[in-house]
Amino acid sequence: MTGLHTYGNVARSFHWLIAVLLVLQVPLAFYMVDQPLGPAKLGNYATHKSIGLLIFSVTALRLAWRLTHPAPPLPAGTPGWQRIAARLTQVVLYALMFLMPLTGLLRSQAANFPVSFFGLFTVPTVVGVNEELSRGMAAAHEMQGTILLLLVGAHGLAALHHHFVRKDGVLRSMLPLAGRGRP
Repeated sequence: MTGLHTYGNVARSFHWLIAVLLVLQVPLAFYMVDQPLGPAKLGNYATHKSIGLLIFSVTALRLAWRLTHPAPPLPAGTPGWQRIAARLTQVVLYALMFLMPLTGLLRSQAANFPVSFFGLFTVPTVVGVNEELSRGMAAAHEMQGTILLLLVGAHGLAALHHHFVRKDGVLRSMLPLAGRGRP
């Protein structure tokens, strides 16, 4: 790992916070849709929406940080196609972490379900009741979720490839407590 630049502490914190939120969010999404209608299901939907809003907010902060604190370069010798794939994956992951909460919000509001942030406040309504819009946003949300799962899986496999096959330290550069990172 000689000469490898690590991500800074703030970038790593954002990365792992979003990872933890997604680890909570995805199983909750699969669980809640199969629950019978009742207070438990409605409570899980409310939690899911709140976590989605939190992911949106943390992603916005992470993107602002990233724009002012560029990522360390990939190791020399990384093939061009891998550089392009890594960049494309990052861009689409950012887009999905913004789009999924928005499509979820629009779906809920169009179905006349208020969206609260952990019971602290209700998000202002931006669309009126519209059954067709709600169905469309539900379909978009589900499709985005499938793409997100595939890309997160590819991201994880790429990290493992760097660690076990290339042995270039890329995975270690993002791990918590990775050397002396920047701020």
